[in-house]
Amino acid sequence: MRCAACVASPPLHAGIRAAVGYGPVARAMALRLKYGGRIGIAVTMAARMAPIVPDGLDLLVPVPLHRWRLWSRGYNQAALIGGALARRTGIPHDPLALVRTRATPPLRDLGGRERARTVRGAFALPDEARVAGRAIGLVDDVYTSGATTDACTRILLARGAQSVTILCWARVLPEADD
Repeated sequence: MRCAACVASPPLHAGIRAAVGYGPVARAMALRLKYGGRIGIAVTMAARMAPIVPDGLDLLVPVPLHRWRLWSRGYNQAALIGGALARRTGIPHDPLALVRTRATPPLRDLGGRERARTVRGAFALPDEARVAGRAIGLVDDVYTSGATTDACTRILLARGAQSVTILCWARVLPEADD
């Protein structure tokens, strides 16, 4: 099923698969994983994400953190989820296929356009052979505006990936007008 916005302006990716809608519980879990050091939560998230992984994916690639953020946090939450998802599904996981080449500020307080501008050109693919001709599952914790995953998808497709499907724990859904 496609939303009206996707019909009007088709996305580069092959779809977004989210285990849950973003709400108080999903938010608490994501924040505990990301900032609270509760890395075991990644296994729980992957367990809920596994049933929504489409057939035909060749490789799971997490959204990367910049090396300074990785150093300060100690782990990449998307890579933890991706590794746990790989163990559940048997799909290979490559946490180093995609890199963040420059540090970007946190996106949480930015609008959609500002987010897209902030992450533009922030990702690179060190070795195209890792993704060439493969159907990629791009793993992240929370899908908000799509700016980060769009930037990642753009570089993956430009470097030869066959397709990119977004796999996330939670998706922020727009408010419905009643």
